[in-house]
Amino acid sequence: MLAPMFAAAAAIAAPEAQATTARAIQMDYELGVVSDYRFRGVSLSDRKPALQAGARATFAGGAYVDLWGSTIEDYASEGDTSGARVEVDVSLGWAFQAAGLDIDLGIAAYAYPRAEDLSYLEAPISLSRAIGVATVTLGGAYAPSQSALGHKDNAYVYGSVGWRAGPVELTVQSGYEDGAFAPGGKWDWSASAARAFGPVRAELSYVDADEPGGSAALVAGLAVGF
Repeated sequence: MLAPMFAAAAAIAAPEAQATTARAIQMDYELGVVSDYRFRGVSLSDRKPALQAGARATFAGGAYVDLWGSTIEDYASEGDTSGARVEVDVSLGWAFQAAGLDIDLGIAAYAYPRAEDLSYLEAPISLSRAIGVATVTLGGAYAPSQSALGHKDNAYVYGSVGWRAGPVELTVQSGYEDGAFAPGGKWDWSASAARAFGPVRAELSYVDADEPGGSAALVAGLAVGF
């Protein structure tokens, strides 16, 4: 399962990317650590710190390729004695503008080395628009029926609002998931504050989901982009 890829790196690299639009390929990299790897409100690192790294190649016209990875809590399929300790995600996408919207379409592959029959595909989409000082985003992701999902599909939709308060970026988000990963349906929500210090980005988030037993947590993250 994928964290929002390059949320930190994109914010860090945006000024440089705008200044180098003439390049055929723009390369951006990130290296970071989080106190808890959360994806759609759920901890994938058993509430423990996780190391994360990624690379993005952006081509003229807005096409891009992402490679992203994170350490995770041991993850294995039923009957599998090996288990994965790392998640590796590869995403192909196209970011462009149309009808006053910033649109991002893609397809993502989620791989779990050493684990058996856990890798799967998902197709994400997001639509964003600036309204005054805020940026409103609506998006989602759909995973068709496949063996890693128990031959079921999975759908996730979300909405977020982000804005700046001086040097601090504030974001609130809520999403709903239903399908293979949430048979009974699941809501998640978060609020975060982030600030860049040169190439370094620090972020603090409150994250929660309506899981049995609760899953609320404050999550701190630090990433460097180059």
